[in-house]
Amino acid sequence: MLAAERGAAANTIAAYRRDLEGAEEAIGDLTVADNAALNALGSVWTDLAPTSLARKCSALRQFFGFLADEGWRKDDPSPALPRPRTRRPLPRLLSHAEVEALFVRVEEEASGDRPEAVRLLALLELLYGSGLRATELVSLPLAAVPRDAPFLTVTGKGGQQRMVPVSSAARRALSRWLAVRPEGSRLLFPSRGATGHLTRVRLFQLLRDLAGRAGLAPEKVSPHVLRHAFATHLLEGGADLRVLQTMLGHADIATTQIYTHVDAARLVALVNARHPLAAHRAGD
Repeated sequence: MLAAERGAAANTIAAYRRDLEGAEEAIGDLTVADNAALNALGSVWTDLAPTSLARKCSALRQFFGFLADEGWRKDDPSPALPRPRTRRPLPRLLSHAEVEALFVRVEEEASGDRPEAVRLLALLELLYGSGLRATELVSLPLAAVPRDAPFLTVTGKGGQQRMVPVSSAARRALSRWLAVRPEGSRLLFPSRGATGHLTRVRLFQLLRDLAGRAGLAPEKVSPHVLRHAFATHLLEGGADLRVLQTMLGHADIATTQIYTHVDAARLVALVNARHPLAAHRAGD
């Protein structure tokens, strides 16, 4: 159902499977679990972080709703699940100077056209320049590379496609990568054996290693942190929130709004300078 009706991504389906299997190991067959069994999960999961607990409970609520919809259960025991109160965490951020340090280092290393270094430059340009998710980036087909229009066609969560802009610097990096890229694969970033694409884990490792060489704390840098930096720095530059939502591929603008916290000072200054009452009160 998740795949066919909701178009859920493979990673989402795998996460649901893990959560359901973990719950079944704790309390037994979920198809016959009652309120008491679900109440017991609160003590089993007592050491989990609030966000992890919320995710597991969400998976179970949707599972029991599915069973009820299909007529496999007459009741829905999910109200007995624990309901953790969570707040969406603020994204980890990189400053402009830290991003610049990454680019200075990778450009130095790519100056000799060594394929691995040029590939990393292209990866970094697309992560920070287009705000791609790690999975979207590593799985890009070769056909996604723009010829004339400065856009990439990206397949995001749930199989949804969107167009994302590609900066001039990213296009130059891609051109350099295509000149040294191994042949024989339809993928933009093939794995070493050219049978698949670069993995998310390997991308994560490459960025952490680059951070260390650039003089940054490796734990501060990841594909998702660079996506956050892309969004944050665009907002700082005056980007519209709805446009940013489209570029990031967020289904709900509430997800995009988390980035507005980082630009509070600019927003306050904007209100003070542009609000119709600002000039009047300035003269009081």
